[in-house]
Amino acid sequence: MEFIRDYADWFYLIGAVLFILTLRGLSGPKTAIAGNRYGMIAMAIAVVTTFFVAEHPVVWMIGGAMVLGAVVGIARAKTVPMTQMPETVALMHSLVGLAAVLIAIAAILHNNQLTALFAQNEAALTAAGVQHAHMSSVHLFELFVGCFVGAITFTASVFAYGKLAAKKWAKTISGAWVKPVQAIIFIAMLACGFYFFTTGNMTAFWAMTALALAFGWVWIAPVGGGDMPVVVSLLNSFSGWAAAGIGFTLENNMLIVAGSLVGSSGAILSYIMCKAMNRSIINVLFGGAMGGAAVASADKGEQVQRNHRSGSADDAGFLMSNADSVVIVPGYGMAQGRAQNAVKELCEILKEQGVKVRFAIHPVAGRMPGHMNVLLAEADVAYEDILEMDEINSDFPATDVVLVIGANDVVNPAAKDDPSSPIYGMPILEAHKARTIMVIKRSMATGYAGLDNDLFYNEKTMMIFGDAKKVVEDMTKAINGGGH
Repeated sequence: MEFIRDYADWFYLIGAVLFILTLRGLSGPKTAIAGNRYGMIAMAIAVVTTFFVAEHPVVWMIGGAMVLGAVVGIARAKTVPMTQMPETVALMHSLVGLAAVLIAIAAILHNNQLTALFAQNEAALTAAGVQHAHMSSVHLFELFVGCFVGAITFTASVFAYGKLAAKKWAKTISGAWVKPVQAIIFIAMLACGFYFFTTGNMTAFWAMTALALAFGWVWIAPVGGGDMPVVVSLLNSFSGWAAAGIGFTLENNMLIVAGSLVGSSGAILSYIMCKAMNRSIINVLFGGAMGGAAVASADKGEQVQRNHRSGSADDAGFLMSNADSVVIVPGYGMAQGRAQNAVKELCEILKEQGVKVRFAIHPVAGRMPGHMNVLLAEADVAYEDILEMDEINSDFPATDVVLVIGANDVVNPAAKDDPSSPIYGMPILEAHKARTIMVIKRSMATGYAGLDNDLFYNEKTMMIFGDAKKVVEDMTKAINGGGH
């Protein structure tokens, strides 16, 4: 395997190019499968090359870690339901951050060990012409950046996982004390980091690492559930920059390229999602849980009794089968009810009856970027039937029926009509402009942002309560003439 060692840089270059092609492929649904294949080939090249380039004493450790990782990864991939995909993604981000921290620690400890050995045998080694090169300030700065970005990514991703998985320990924090504490920890972390990369002081390094781990937690803890898709996207970006930092530490160009691709694409996606919410990234990350106004608004909504109109799956089936056009708006409720395949069946039945059926996707629907697209792709919904917000909004006034499945805040008319609403100005899917609106929900409870939804009380809206999958299946039966 000397061939691989001699041409390792070339293999890494090929892998880097394949990662670029991966990102290109993943930019569109029709090329996504090819993009995934490029990514798998690139990762295989990276792993195999690293295995054969590694020094003999550690090669078996690397091999063991590879086998363990493969076993855990395959087991997780086969067992994780689609409803748990967002928290799984957050958990994977945390592992990238942890790897960056551990590699930075290992690099520094290894250098310190070499320095100590050289000091013990300096005379003999100097006489033999052996010199020990101390880490430069630039190298220490690279380690500082990689370690602090990795530490923040690790704890922030763990908290995001806990919040998405509804763990008791991942509670949103709020209060006047939060921002000052964040500022103090951040400034102290930068001060320790600066002292470390200018002097190499290990106490400063450990302090910086501990503060970065703490900052990752207190940074994400105040962020509200409605903003979690942006957080997941941003943590994806951070994991990429952490990987790039590892690449600088290990002098591995492939890691630098791959990490930079993930980091920059994640940052761009975060910007796009913030734009779709009419908010800045600073407001999302440091504005708290959509502000106290959200909670106040929810409390106010609970105090005022408002009338809504309820219906059944049979009613919905009749209306859709007699419509010319139907737009389906999926939300987290579809994911939670694992209803995507039932929705696909409903779509096909309606098409057979000559109804034009399309899907409207909001950029922040669900709990992670592209959540609804992934679910619909899993159900094999035609790509041309899936439209983004900007493509579909102008069609709502001419749409006979809109079927909202578990979506809430992304179709709330208060974003356009109520200046006092915390989400005022946020671009939404304008489902309220359709001739008839049907909403599938378990109850009249508020969405993840804690806001009541004016759409539910619209005179054109019919609420259908129940499990999304069961309700959609009953709609299909009703259309087929098997209603109750």
